[in-house]
Amino acid sequence: MTLDDIRAGGKAALARALAELERFPDAPATVALLDGAYAEPRAHVVGMTGPPGVGKSTLMNALIAGWRGRCRTVGCIAVDPSSRRSGGALLGDRTRLSTDPEDQGVFVRSMAARDRLGGLAGLTVSAMVLMRALYDVVLIETVGVGQSETDVVGVADTVLFCVQPGSGDSLQFMKAGIAEIPHVVVVTKADMGAAAVRARADVLGALGLGGGGGHEGWETPVLMVSSSRREGVDDLIAAIDTHAAALGEAGRLAAIRHSQAEAWLEEAVRERFGREGVRRAGDLSLPPGASPFARLSELSLRLGFDAKG
Repeated sequence: MTLDDIRAGGKAALARALAELERFPDAPATVALLDGAYAEPRAHVVGMTGPPGVGKSTLMNALIAGWRGRCRTVGCIAVDPSSRRSGGALLGDRTRLSTDPEDQGVFVRSMAARDRLGGLAGLTVSAMVLMRALYDVVLIETVGVGQSETDVVGVADTVLFCVQPGSGDSLQFMKAGIAEIPHVVVVTKADMGAAAVRARADVLGALGLGGGGGHEGWETPVLMVSSSRREGVDDLIAAIDTHAAALGEAGRLAAIRHSQAEAWLEEAVRERFGREGVRRAGDLSLPPGASPFARLSELSLRLGFDAKG
Protein backbone atom coordinates (compact mmCIF):
# COMPACT_ATOMS: atom_id res chain seq x y z
CA MET A 1 0.00 0.00 0.00
CA THR A 2 1.32 3.44 -0.94
CA LEU A 3 0.48 6.94 0.28
CA ASP A 4 -1.56 7.48 -2.88
CA ASP A 5 -3.53 4.29 -2.13
CA ILE A 6 -4.31 5.55 1.38
CA ARG A 7 -5.32 8.98 0.11
CA ALA A 8 -7.67 7.37 -2.41
CA GLY A 9 -9.08 4.89 0.10
CA GLY A 10 -9.78 7.38 2.90
CA LYS A 11 -10.13 6.45 6.55
CA ALA A 12 -10.71 2.76 5.91
CA ALA A 13 -7.43 2.51 4.00
CA LEU A 14 -5.54 4.36 6.73
CA ALA A 15 -6.98 2.05 9.40
CA ARG A 16 -5.74 -0.96 7.40
CA ALA A 17 -2.32 0.63 6.94
CA LEU A 18 -1.97 1.29 10.69
CA ALA A 19 -2.94 -2.31 11.42
CA GLU A 20 -0.22 -3.48 9.03
CA LEU A 21 2.30 -1.16 10.70
CA GLU A 22 1.57 -2.77 14.03
CA ARG A 23 1.59 -6.36 12.76
CA PHE A 24 4.55 -6.15 10.37
CA PRO A 25 6.75 -3.20 11.45
CA ASP A 26 9.84 -4.52 9.63
CA ALA A 27 8.22 -5.70 6.41
CA PRO A 28 9.75 -4.09 3.29
CA ALA A 29 6.35 -2.67 2.30
CA THR A 30 5.96 -1.08 5.75
CA VAL A 31 9.43 0.47 5.65
CA ALA A 32 8.81 1.77 2.12
CA LEU A 33 5.49 3.33 3.19
CA LEU A 34 7.06 5.04 6.20
CA ASP A 35 10.04 6.24 4.16
CA GLY A 36 7.65 7.80 1.66
CA ALA A 37 5.59 9.43 4.41
CA TYR A 38 8.68 10.75 6.18
CA ALA A 39 9.77 12.47 2.97
CA GLU A 40 6.40 14.24 2.56
CA PRO A 41 5.55 15.98 5.85
CA ARG A 42 2.41 18.07 5.57
CA ALA A 43 0.85 18.43 9.02
CA HIS A 44 1.82 20.48 12.02
CA VAL A 45 2.04 18.02 14.93
CA VAL A 46 0.52 19.08 18.25
CA GLY A 47 1.13 17.07 21.42
CA MET A 48 -1.22 17.44 24.39
CA THR A 49 -0.15 16.35 27.86
CA GLY A 50 -1.25 16.80 31.45
CA PRO A 51 -2.56 14.87 34.46
CA PRO A 52 -5.61 12.58 34.30
CA GLY A 53 -8.95 14.35 34.62
CA VAL A 54 -7.67 17.69 33.39
CA GLY A 55 -10.01 17.63 30.39
CA LYS A 56 -7.66 16.73 27.55
CA SER A 57 -10.28 14.75 25.64
CA THR A 58 -12.85 17.54 25.93
CA LEU A 59 -10.23 20.00 24.70
CA MET A 60 -9.39 17.59 21.90
CA ASN A 61 -13.03 17.70 20.79
CA ALA A 62 -13.02 21.50 20.84
CA LEU A 63 -9.78 21.73 18.85
CA ILE A 64 -11.02 19.27 16.23
CA ALA A 65 -14.20 21.32 15.81
CA GLY A 66 -12.16 24.51 15.56
CA TRP A 67 -9.80 23.14 12.94
CA ARG A 68 -12.60 21.56 10.91
CA GLY A 69 -14.40 24.89 11.00
CA ARG A 70 -11.30 26.30 9.32
CA CYS A 71 -11.45 23.51 6.71
CA ARG A 72 -8.30 21.83 8.05
CA THR A 73 -8.08 18.05 8.09
CA VAL A 74 -7.15 16.46 11.41
CA GLY A 75 -5.55 13.16 12.38
CA CYS A 76 -5.70 12.25 16.08
CA ILE A 77 -3.76 9.74 18.15
CA ALA A 78 -5.23 9.12 21.61
CA VAL A 79 -2.88 7.10 23.83
CA ASP A 80 -4.89 5.32 26.51
CA PRO A 81 -4.11 3.26 29.61
CA SER A 82 -3.85 -0.46 28.89
CA SER A 83 -6.09 -3.32 29.84
CA ARG A 84 -4.16 -5.76 32.05
CA ARG A 85 -6.13 -8.61 30.49
CA SER A 86 -5.93 -7.85 26.76
CA GLY A 87 -3.18 -5.24 26.55
CA GLY A 88 -5.53 -3.06 24.49
CA ALA A 89 -6.61 0.53 25.04
CA LEU A 90 -9.01 0.78 27.98
CA LEU A 91 -10.98 3.88 26.99
CA GLY A 92 -10.92 3.96 23.22
CA ASP A 93 -11.57 6.88 20.93
CA ARG A 94 -15.31 6.46 20.35
CA THR A 95 -16.24 6.78 24.02
CA ARG A 96 -14.65 10.21 24.41
CA LEU A 97 -14.68 12.01 21.06
CA SER A 98 -17.86 13.14 19.35
CA THR A 99 -16.50 13.22 15.81
CA ASP A 100 -18.65 12.51 12.77
CA PRO A 101 -17.76 9.04 11.44
CA GLU A 102 -18.76 10.19 7.96
CA ASP A 103 -16.32 13.12 8.03
CA GLN A 104 -13.33 12.03 5.94
CA GLY A 105 -11.42 15.06 7.24
CA VAL A 106 -11.06 13.60 10.75
CA PHE A 107 -9.39 10.33 11.72
CA VAL A 108 -8.97 9.15 15.32
CA ARG A 109 -6.88 6.20 16.45
CA SER A 110 -6.62 4.94 20.04
CA MET A 111 -3.44 3.21 21.12
CA ALA A 112 -2.58 1.32 24.31
CA ALA A 113 0.40 2.65 26.23
CA ARG A 114 1.09 -0.85 27.59
CA ASP A 115 4.27 -0.79 29.71
CA ARG A 116 5.69 2.46 28.35
CA LEU A 117 6.10 5.14 31.02
CA GLY A 118 6.65 8.15 28.79
CA GLY A 119 2.99 8.72 28.02
CA LEU A 120 3.17 7.36 24.46
CA ALA A 121 2.62 4.02 22.74
CA GLY A 122 5.33 2.17 20.83
CA LEU A 123 3.48 2.70 17.55
CA THR A 124 3.01 6.44 18.06
CA VAL A 125 6.00 7.63 16.03
CA SER A 126 5.24 5.46 13.00
CA ALA A 127 1.55 6.41 13.08
CA MET A 128 2.40 10.09 13.51
CA VAL A 129 4.77 10.08 10.52
CA LEU A 130 2.16 8.39 8.33
CA MET A 131 -0.65 10.72 9.42
CA ARG A 132 1.64 13.75 9.14
CA ALA A 133 1.83 13.09 5.39
CA LEU A 134 -1.96 12.88 5.06
CA TYR A 135 -3.52 15.61 7.21
CA ASP A 136 -3.17 19.33 7.91
CA VAL A 137 -2.89 18.83 11.67
CA VAL A 138 -1.93 15.79 13.75
CA LEU A 139 -3.01 15.90 17.40
CA ILE A 140 -1.50 13.46 19.91
CA GLU A 141 -3.08 13.09 23.35
CA THR A 142 -0.88 11.28 25.86
CA VAL A 143 -2.02 8.74 28.41
CA GLY A 144 -2.17 11.18 31.34
CA VAL A 145 0.25 9.96 33.99
CA GLY A 146 1.72 13.26 35.08
CA GLN A 147 5.42 13.94 35.35
CA SER A 148 6.63 11.02 33.23
CA GLU A 149 4.82 12.37 30.16
CA THR A 150 7.84 14.06 28.65
CA ASP A 151 8.22 11.73 25.64
CA VAL A 152 5.68 13.84 23.75
CA VAL A 153 8.33 16.47 23.11
CA GLY A 154 10.09 13.87 20.96
CA VAL A 155 7.21 13.56 18.48
CA ALA A 156 5.38 16.91 18.51
CA ASP A 157 6.20 20.27 16.94
CA THR A 158 4.08 22.15 19.48
CA VAL A 159 3.45 20.81 22.99
CA LEU A 160 0.40 21.84 25.03
CA PHE A 161 0.41 21.29 28.79
CA CYS A 162 -3.01 21.30 30.44
CA VAL A 163 -3.59 22.58 33.99
CA GLN A 164 -6.84 22.15 35.92
CA PRO A 165 -7.93 24.89 38.37
CA GLY A 166 -7.90 23.96 42.05
CA SER A 167 -6.14 20.64 41.54
CA GLY A 168 -2.54 21.46 42.42
CA ASP A 169 -1.50 20.95 38.77
CA SER A 170 0.36 24.25 38.88
CA LEU A 171 2.67 22.78 41.52
CA GLN A 172 3.18 19.71 39.31
CA PHE A 173 4.05 22.10 36.50
CA MET A 174 6.87 23.58 38.56
CA LYS A 175 8.64 20.21 38.79
CA ALA A 176 11.62 19.71 36.50
CA GLY A 177 10.75 17.74 33.38
CA ILE A 178 7.29 19.22 33.01
CA ALA A 179 8.00 22.95 33.15
CA GLU A 180 10.60 22.61 30.42
CA ILE A 181 8.49 20.97 27.73
CA PRO A 182 5.37 23.03 26.87
CA HIS A 183 5.21 25.66 24.17
CA VAL A 184 1.67 26.60 25.26
CA VAL A 185 0.06 26.13 28.69
CA VAL A 186 -3.72 25.74 28.82
CA VAL A 187 -5.72 26.33 31.99
CA THR A 188 -8.77 24.15 31.34
CA LYS A 189 -12.25 24.65 32.78
CA ALA A 190 -11.83 28.42 32.72
CA ASP A 191 -15.55 28.72 33.59
CA MET A 192 -14.51 27.92 37.19
CA GLY A 193 -13.76 31.63 37.51
CA ALA A 194 -11.47 32.69 40.35
CA ALA A 195 -9.87 29.25 40.67
CA ALA A 196 -8.88 29.37 37.00
CA VAL A 197 -7.46 32.87 37.39
CA ARG A 198 -5.38 31.69 40.37
CA ALA A 199 -4.12 28.65 38.44
CA ARG A 200 -3.02 30.88 35.57
CA ALA A 201 -1.24 33.22 37.99
CA ASP A 202 0.55 30.24 39.59
CA VAL A 203 1.79 29.01 36.21
CA LEU A 204 2.92 32.48 35.18
CA GLY A 205 4.79 32.70 38.48
CA ALA A 206 6.50 29.36 37.82
CA LEU A 207 7.51 30.49 34.34
CA GLY A 208 8.82 33.75 35.77
CA LEU A 209 11.04 31.84 38.19
CA GLY A 210 12.78 30.18 35.28
CA GLY A 211 10.90 26.90 35.37
CA GLY A 212 10.21 27.20 31.66
CA GLY A 213 8.83 29.64 29.18
CA GLY A 214 11.78 30.13 26.87
CA HIS A 215 12.20 28.02 23.73
CA GLU A 216 14.81 29.80 21.63
CA GLY A 217 13.06 33.13 21.82
CA TRP A 218 9.53 31.74 22.15
CA GLU A 219 7.72 32.91 25.28
CA THR A 220 5.20 30.32 26.47
CA PRO A 221 1.66 31.78 26.58
CA VAL A 222 -0.68 30.70 29.39
CA LEU A 223 -4.23 30.60 28.05
CA MET A 224 -7.57 30.03 29.75
CA VAL A 225 -10.00 27.76 27.88
CA SER A 226 -13.48 26.46 28.61
CA SER A 227 -13.82 23.59 26.14
CA SER A 228 -17.47 22.88 26.99
CA ARG A 229 -18.40 26.50 26.22
CA ARG A 230 -15.92 26.75 23.32
CA GLU A 231 -14.40 29.81 25.01
CA GLY A 232 -10.73 30.54 24.37
CA VAL A 233 -10.41 27.84 21.70
CA ASP A 234 -9.87 30.36 18.90
CA ASP A 235 -7.07 31.99 20.91
CA LEU A 236 -5.49 28.59 21.49
CA ILE A 237 -5.56 27.72 17.78
CA ALA A 238 -4.06 31.15 17.02
CA ALA A 239 -1.25 30.49 19.53
CA ILE A 240 -0.52 27.11 17.94
CA ASP A 241 -0.43 28.74 14.50
CA THR A 242 1.90 31.47 15.77
CA HIS A 243 4.26 28.86 17.19
CA ALA A 244 4.16 26.91 13.92
CA ALA A 245 5.09 30.07 12.03
CA ALA A 246 7.95 30.75 14.45
CA LEU A 247 9.29 27.22 13.93
CA GLY A 248 9.19 27.73 10.17
CA GLU A 249 11.71 30.56 10.41
CA ALA A 250 15.35 29.78 9.62
CA GLY A 251 14.70 26.06 9.16
CA ARG A 252 14.09 25.41 12.85
CA LEU A 253 11.24 22.94 12.25
CA ALA A 254 13.34 20.74 9.98
CA ALA A 255 16.19 20.75 12.50
CA ILE A 256 13.87 19.81 15.37
CA ARG A 257 12.30 16.96 13.40
CA HIS A 258 15.73 15.70 12.40
CA SER A 259 16.81 15.59 16.06
CA GLN A 260 13.60 13.79 16.95
CA ALA A 261 14.23 11.19 14.25
CA GLU A 262 17.75 10.51 15.53
CA ALA A 263 16.51 10.21 19.12
CA TRP A 264 13.73 7.83 18.04
CA LEU A 265 16.20 5.68 16.10
CA GLU A 266 18.49 5.33 19.12
CA GLU A 267 15.56 4.49 21.40
CA ALA A 268 14.24 1.91 18.92
CA VAL A 269 17.64 0.21 18.75
CA ARG A 270 17.87 0.24 22.55
CA GLU A 271 14.41 -1.31 22.90
CA ARG A 272 15.22 -4.10 20.46
CA PHE A 273 18.85 -4.84 21.31
CA GLY A 274 19.59 -3.16 24.65
CA ARG A 275 22.49 -0.90 25.52
CA GLU A 276 24.95 -3.33 24.01
CA GLY A 277 23.03 -3.12 20.75
CA VAL A 278 23.34 0.67 20.77
CA ARG A 279 27.07 0.30 21.33
CA ARG A 280 27.46 -2.19 18.49
CA ALA A 281 25.32 -0.07 16.17
CA GLY A 282 27.95 2.66 16.24
CA ASP A 283 27.09 6.03 14.75
CA LEU A 284 23.31 6.52 14.87
CA SER A 285 23.25 9.97 13.32
CA LEU A 286 21.19 10.49 10.17
CA PRO A 287 22.05 12.55 7.09
CA PRO A 288 19.75 15.56 6.68
CA GLY A 289 16.34 14.42 5.44
CA ALA A 290 17.13 10.71 5.83
CA SER A 291 14.39 8.44 7.12
CA PRO A 292 15.02 6.65 10.43
CA PHE A 293 12.87 3.70 9.35
CA ALA A 294 15.12 2.47 6.58
CA ARG A 295 18.11 2.89 8.88
CA LEU A 296 16.42 0.91 11.65
CA SER A 297 15.61 -1.87 9.21
CA GLU A 298 19.27 -2.06 8.11
CA LEU A 299 20.51 -2.05 11.71
CA SER A 300 18.00 -4.69 12.76
CA LEU A 301 19.26 -7.02 10.05
CA ARG A 302 22.89 -6.44 10.99
CA LEU A 303 22.47 -6.58 14.75
CA GLY A 304 20.14 -9.57 14.56
CA PHE A 305 22.68 -11.39 12.41
CA ASP A 306 25.48 -10.45 14.84
CA ALA A 307 23.45 -11.76 17.76
CA LYS A 308 23.08 -15.13 16.05
CA GLY A 309 26.82 -15.27 15.65
